[in-house]
Amino acid sequence: MSTDMKLTELFGSMVFNEETMKERLSSASYSTWKQCISDGTALDISTANEIAEAMKQWAVEKGATHYTHWFQPMTGVTAEKHDSFISPVGGGKIIMEFSGKELVRGEPDASSFPSGGLRATFEARGYTAWDPTSFAFIKEGSLCIPTIFCSYSGAALDKKTPLLRSMDEVSRQAVRILRLFGDTETKRVVAQVGPEQEYFLIDKKLYNQREDLRFCGRTLFGAKPPKGQELEDHYFGAIKPRVAAYMKDLDETLWALGVLSKTKHNEVAPSQHEMAPIYTDANTACDQNQLAMEVMKKVADRHGLVCLLHEKPFAGVNGSGKHDNWSLSTDSGKNLFKPGSTPSQNAQFLLFLAAFVKGVDEYQDFLRATVAFPGNDHRLGAQEAPPAILSIFLGDELSAVVDAIINGTEYQDSGKRTLQIGVDVMPPIPQDNTDRNRTSPMAFTGNKFEFRMLGSSQSISGPNIALNTIMAEELQQFADELEGSKDFRRDLSALIRRVFTEHRRIIFDGNGYDDSWVAEAARRGLSNLASTADALPMYTAPKNVDLFVKHGIYTLGEIEARAEIHIENYSAVIAIEAKTMVDMIRHQILPAVSGYADELCQRAYHKDSMGVPCRYEKQAAGKIGTLTDLLLDECLALEADIAAIPAGSREAMDYCHTVIVPAMAAARETADQLEELTADEAWPFPVYSDLLFSV
Repeated sequence: MSTDMKLTELFGSMVFNEETMKERLSSASYSTWKQCISDGTALDISTANEIAEAMKQWAVEKGATHYTHWFQPMTGVTAEKHDSFISPVGGGKIIMEFSGKELVRGEPDASSFPSGGLRATFEARGYTAWDPTSFAFIKEGSLCIPTIFCSYSGAALDKKTPLLRSMDEVSRQAVRILRLFGDTETKRVVAQVGPEQEYFLIDKKLYNQREDLRFCGRTLFGAKPPKGQELEDHYFGAIKPRVAAYMKDLDETLWALGVLSKTKHNEVAPSQHEMAPIYTDANTACDQNQLAMEVMKKVADRHGLVCLLHEKPFAGVNGSGKHDNWSLSTDSGKNLFKPGSTPSQNAQFLLFLAAFVKGVDEYQDFLRATVAFPGNDHRLGAQEAPPAILSIFLGDELSAVVDAIINGTEYQDSGKRTLQIGVDVMPPIPQDNTDRNRTSPMAFTGNKFEFRMLGSSQSISGPNIALNTIMAEELQQFADELEGSKDFRRDLSALIRRVFTEHRRIIFDGNGYDDSWVAEAARRGLSNLASTADALPMYTAPKNVDLFVKHGIYTLGEIEARAEIHIENYSAVIAIEAKTMVDMIRHQILPAVSGYADELCQRAYHKDSMGVPCRYEKQAAGKIGTLTDLLLDECLALEADIAAIPAGSREAMDYCHTVIVPAMAAARETADQLEELTADEAWPFPVYSDLLFSV
């Protein structure tokens, strides 16, 4: 950021936001656009043309030459096809044009993206359609227009469309509840999200020497360094100059794009850091997190660094997650998960809390499935992140409130106030009523829930679609029951008590890392889907399919397609990692350690011939020879395993999980032992110590 540009001027300077629209559009078109946003109606072509022209003029003034429909296919990353603004006018001249039709709709090839069977190769037609609730922005000389992506038949092929559907549905059901409490003004309830983004930074030159990092995003080999995070001196520690320069550049780039980058700090592991934005509506948050992950990598490149977003780049070192802070807010800004200061607000809060508790308990398997993919298997339950068992942490205060409600007893807070079941007699519940529990997968943190199981590289759309839909289902059930009540206070109290009683099992405030929790969770009847292969089939469990089809979030075909895509992705990722491992063993590790063993043998021969003791050389060469033969056998077995991967997607997933993954683990262990016996200069690629302490 130049010294003469204020932060307030920088923020959003590359975004065609509401303020810019108000300045550049006629009052009629601006009002029509606002009406479209609030009512969910379509724009007429004349308004679209005016918006397109204003958008083009603004973009050209900012140096843009192209435009692109920026969408989120089911690859987990964004996609874009760029077209220039130029249009010929004869005589070898051009003008800059951009029409409302080009703004509103595009037509990328739909057959080359994952579709899970929704599209065949010969069915190429697909459409992108402008999402007018997301602001356009300029990135690298192109005007980027956030869009949905659907097939010729109208099936959603992206992550944005079902997210928007889920936001509409949870709003509808939440407004029904608010009406019961006398709120006649709220027109819309908005799902709010704030994703905390963890990442690693390593030196680019060292990264380029690691085939596994380049192809897989993680190290497939690597013995632990002499020093890691044992001293706990990195977490929140002083930021190194090179990292600080990166973070400053990252902040300024994100701010110009309208991303509310707020917090930056060192994380637990060496070379690990975090960026956290101020939370906003779920649609914007998902768009901006996708954009942030892209920007983080590109900014790192400018600094001679590489940003790693893999969940577990280094074995034995803390991995990276993405905490998804989720809540509901009215269109006037009232947080529905904020314990209130009046009796009626307390009762309303408890009803929304009960809906969330019930929903997580009933759909714990689907929530687990939304964070299931190969990278996250290395992290969940690894004593550094939440366990794979879903539970909710409420803290001492709220847990005591829930217990009092269940037992029908008086509750006393630290101030000796009593709480009884009812509406008018509920005293205020303190907002900051609990400590934090870092082992909880779903923790209440004062006015929101923190879903802590997400992997650092994943799109946050899927988990938030699930949270929105689950909440919509429970609120619908509550509204159906209470709208016909003849004694609202009595029936409300009975409903809250019944729900907390029936779903108390999902509330757990203890240590999720403790082995005893696994047994306790089993006793409670909670699901323990330890791996991706265990969790992904839950996508198409009948009750989960019924939930999403009922609320119009997915069609049956759309949810089955997503399950298929995730299952195929698992097998593809594991196969790529296994092939990379074989390649590194054959072409890097075996030649290097064999050469080093030969050097040891020659040294032993010469020393022995001179009568000089050579115990080290003989022992080391013997161990290396034995391990080299073992690694070769494991490599050959792994090659055979790869060739035998079944054709069916589910069969391939199960096979990769039960055969390929254990075979890779065995080869890695042998290779790591070889690394410990081999001189650093003889090892074929940079080791952990180089990578983790290079920046």
